[in-house]
This record gives sequence, structure tokens and C-alpha cells, in this order.
Amino acid sequence: MKRTFLFSLALSMSALLLVGCCDCRKSRKLVRPLQGTEWQLIQIMAREITPADDSFTLMFHSDGTMTGVGDCNRLSATYHTTEKRDLSIENIGSTRRLCPNQEAENEFLDMLDEVTHYEMDADIMLLLSKGRLVGMMKALPAK
Repeated sequence: MKRTFLFSLALSMSALLLVGCCDCRKSRKLVRPLQGTEWQLIQIMAREITPADDSFTLMFHSDGTMTGVGDCNRLSATYHTTEKRDLSIENIGSTRRLCPNQEAENEFLDMLDEVTHYEMDADIMLLLSKGRLVGMMKALPAK
């Protein structure tokens, strides 16, 4: 399993490196802002997921708060960022409904608690914990 994880991580990072070198990705117009963009989880711990339209989403607000939805519970938290893209998510709280996929929701919340920084590539946000990829989110179209 560790070997599979390392292979997936290496593959993900290689793909990002190649995409990052492409001239078409260098335009600042393609980069989505952290704040004000609705983000949806597409990969957790090197495992791709296909969430329902309104699940596993996050929205970072300019006042330092974050809101979102796990598998079925609403969540809120506070967050702090730096210019170096350090990211700490704290005081995570959620409603307590029993979800059909409670294990995935717990894994999502645990991942958010581990995040130490993030990287952006166009409409993709990588969530990292001390240099290790723990999640990947995609910007959703504006509503």
C-alpha cells in the first residue's frame, strides 16, 4: 500500500510539473483565488473520488472563516494563510447527522485537520501536509 501511495504521489507531482511548464498554464487568468471559490474534493490520500454535486465542498471566506459540506454534514472552521501558501485549518465543527458514507466524511475532516499548506495550478488546489499530498480539490464553476 505504501508503494502504491508513493507511486501515485510521484505520478501526481510529475503531471503537475509537466502541466506547470506548459505556456498555456502560465497565464494568471487561469489561477482561481483561494477565497470566494467553491472547491470540491476530487482526490484524498492519493485515491480519486467522485463526490455528489453538493458534497465534499469548501468555501474560504475573506474574514478567515471556512464553510463547506462533507458527505452529508455542514461544516465550518477558521483558517489562516501566509504569502508562502501556508494553510492551517482550525476549530473544525460540523453537524452530527449519520451519513451514508460516514467513513469518507471522517477521512475528509481528518485530512482538513492535517493540512499545513497548499499549491495552486489553474483550477486545481493541492492540499499538503508537511510536503505530503493529502488531498486535491477542483474549483467549481461560479453559480
